[in-house]
Amino acid sequence: MTTRPKTAMVLAAGLGKRMRPITDTMPKPLVKISGKTLLDWSLDSLARAGVDKAMVNVHYFPEQIVAHVAERRAPRVVISDESERLLDSAGGIVHALPELGGAPFYIVNADTFWIDSGVPNLASLALAWDAAKMDILLMLADPQSATGHSGGTDFLMSPDGALRRSKGDPAGLIYAGAAIVHPRLFKDAPAGPHSLNAYFDAAIAAGRLYGMVMHGHWITVGTPDAISLAEAAVATALAVSPGTLTELTSALTELK
Repeated sequence: MTTRPKTAMVLAAGLGKRMRPITDTMPKPLVKISGKTLLDWSLDSLARAGVDKAMVNVHYFPEQIVAHVAERRAPRVVISDESERLLDSAGGIVHALPELGGAPFYIVNADTFWIDSGVPNLASLALAWDAAKMDILLMLADPQSATGHSGGTDFLMSPDGALRRSKGDPAGLIYAGAAIVHPRLFKDAPAGPHSLNAYFDAAIAAGRLYGMVMHGHWITVGTPDAISLAEAAVATALAVSPGTLTELTSALTELK
């Protein structure tokens, strides 16, 4: 990819039911892990990748997220209001398309995060993007480098990076909640609630879904008792893989 994505969609509108009772009074993206909200873990990753504008959709306790992101300067946050109706992952993106623009953009889930090892993973994802053969490029995690994941794997990856569903195959990889997509994917998309999974399957059928395995440690926090495990994983990952300013500068230079 010759230029980095300058915009991103942060999916932050979910109800966080499994995180109750914490989420009885706050949205899950504002749950703190190691002193930082899940939402800020996502936004900080986008800032390191050089993203200028991040759309953040809101539905559950929307006023709390609006107030929280008002304090941020990078990336610039624009709220996509779904307070009247939850639109699911793809519906939320379609709703925000006028602000996302016509160029490829990042999608990041606000309820998972990762600790980079070396070059920031979102920068590596941009370098791996090829619009000529891809409609979607997913960031994937090895189950051995993940904390908090209780399900099976999501995708199997061929040597050229093309993906197919793993159907739980233990040799598969986990979708790490980050991707680059081309907005053409949503041409003629319905305006109501619907999931990104349908677009993943359509891209697989067309041979245009690809993946990149991340470097570092991926963390998901599904329930309150998983918070301590996540914080322990953060401490360990930061101790062994702090990354370097030189690697970050080099990656961003390649994307200019």
